[in-house]
Amino acid sequence: MREISGRPLLGHLLDRLSLCKSLDSVVVATSTYPENDVIEMFCRRERIPCFRGSEEDVLGRTVGALESVSATIGVEVFGDCPIIDPNIVDEIVNYFIANPGYDFVGNDLKTSYPPGMEVEVFGLEALKNSSQRLPNLHRDREHGTLFIRQNPDIYRIMNLEASDAHRRPELSLEVDTLEDLEVISAIITHFEGRLDYSLSEIIDFMEVNSELAAINKNVPRRWKQYRD
Repeated sequence: MREISGRPLLGHLLDRLSLCKSLDSVVVATSTYPENDVIEMFCRRERIPCFRGSEEDVLGRTVGALESVSATIGVEVFGDCPIIDPNIVDEIVNYFIANPGYDFVGNDLKTSYPPGMEVEVFGLEALKNSSQRLPNLHRDREHGTLFIRQNPDIYRIMNLEASDAHRRPELSLEVDTLEDLEVISAIITHFEGRLDYSLSEIIDFMEVNSELAAINKNVPRRWKQYRD
């Protein structure tokens, strides 16, 4: 909920997703912890559905959020990716729809896009199946689609890699730390007044301002143990 240019980071993310042509609706999934009451209140003001579930059981919370809006296909964009490129979301959703044999299509099985551009698309039935296979309190439930991603013998999965122009895995465009916030603030401020700036434009801006990439270059990332 930290504000940049008069808008919370969550608001910037929702604004970017509003440009996607492939999404029928958006639901924000957060936990039942009291500190997240502010997220629910913000969603009410924005007239965006908000589903609240377990802090630790992200898998169960995601299933519940999708069921709450009667979804059959889930498109997951993470809250720490406030400047996600809507075109990347549409590309991955369209691939999933055009190839109905897949249970999961994403761009985060291998890091080729800049972190902060992660998108996952999956069938709700596959996600529910993974939830049924994992017992309650299993540690992998904290990581949402992890069971699907780690079991290609059970689920048909596909990773879409970045084009050469977007293949910049060393650029961190996510928000986990204050260093990340400094980088994202600079980007959002630079493009203030626009919602449709692309990943290509972000990369060009980072190239011109190379000192920005150095700010969060060495921040440790928990997700690396599951991907790289």
